[in-house]
Amino acid sequence: MLLLLRFDSKTVREPIISMTSIKTGTPINILKADVGARRGEIIVEVPEERAKEVEKILIEMEVEVQEITKTIARNDNCVHCGLCISICPTEVFRLNGENKVEMKTEKCIHCGACIKVCPTMALYFPI
Repeated sequence: MLLLLRFDSKTVREPIISMTSIKTGTPINILKADVGARRGEIIVEVPEERAKEVEKILIEMEVEVQEITKTIARNDNCVHCGLCISICPTEVFRLNGENKVEMKTEKCIHCGACIKVCPTMALYFPI
């Protein structure tokens, strides 16, 4: 399960991931992090069966927790150039037999690399 964690300047200096992992005995995989002096935003992956326990501990540490349920999407601007294939670290994209880009969205880790390289701005994360 993917979780988006947001926290403020009070929490940004705390080892929230380490403490949560130790308290719950759960491995927490950091997929993306943007942490500064005043705020932080991290996308983590946790085992589905331990997600509620992890969420409870994080909330106790004053971290805003949001489950990520939507994944990468594509609009009609796609020209099937394949740049997304070359940049994606988890092989979400592949060419089919008709040289069209197909997506396996369940593999997406929300890194955003494909969105940045798409020349037609066809890829996005739904709100």
